[in-house]
Amino acid sequence: MLKYFKVRENRIACWVNPDDFGAHAQSLVFLHGSGGNSGAWIEQYSILRKAYNIAAIDLPGHGQSEGSGERDISAYVLRLKEILDVLKLARPVLVGHSLGAAIALGFAVQYPRAISGIVAAGGGVTMPVNPDILNGFAGQPDLILDLMCKFSIAKENRPKLYNPLRQSLGQASVDVVAGDMLACSKFDLTGELPNIRVPVLALCGVEDKMTPPASSEKIAGGIAGAKCVLIEGAGHMSMLERPGAFNDALTAFCREIGSDPRP
Repeated sequence: MLKYFKVRENRIACWVNPDDFGAHAQSLVFLHGSGGNSGAWIEQYSILRKAYNIAAIDLPGHGQSEGSGERDISAYVLRLKEILDVLKLARPVLVGHSLGAAIALGFAVQYPRAISGIVAAGGGVTMPVNPDILNGFAGQPDLILDLMCKFSIAKENRPKLYNPLRQSLGQASVDVVAGDMLACSKFDLTGELPNIRVPVLALCGVEDKMTPPASSEKIAGGIAGAKCVLIEGAGHMSMLERPGAFNDALTAFCREIGSDPRP
């Protein structure tokens, strides 16, 4: 169910368990990608809500949440801290996609004791964005959004997923999407990776053209104990393209860290 939480001056929308939010031993907080919303995680929360406390967040200025988007990952990290303080979930696992993966990794550097692990899907240590895309929002936003959707989905999955993804991206204002992409383009965690000491799983579609598998492998290679899982038959939207494989990797990770004693 979609529920609203008062965070500072804004109402923030989250999809949460309809009946037993807070009753499970482990919690998952989902963070969508640029211009997205909590609907990106429908294939996760519709299944995993039976075993975990779920909070799939509409970031400020996205989906049904009030407020405005940010233009820097560090600013989103602060917004996430404010949201988690209101949700009051004990040391959740952050599951972030693309922009959301960057936010989750940045959060782990700043607030490691607040979380028990990270799943970074379609992420990277850096997330460079083609300047033509950044500049294109000013003159041809529809074309840029079309291209983002096209390159986010593996070719074989486009007939099913292109239109829903394009419709979802169209719900955010152009300024918000452009700000998200700018935030990604400035992101660089290269010097901070050794400081991430929570368990990390990097997930990536084998056919991801936005953040190729090498980007996830670099995350795993730079963090002690981190793992990387590549998902066959998926592009950048692996959680929607191959939800079964995505959920299997996610739940295996959660089982592994379930008894992790680190505070």
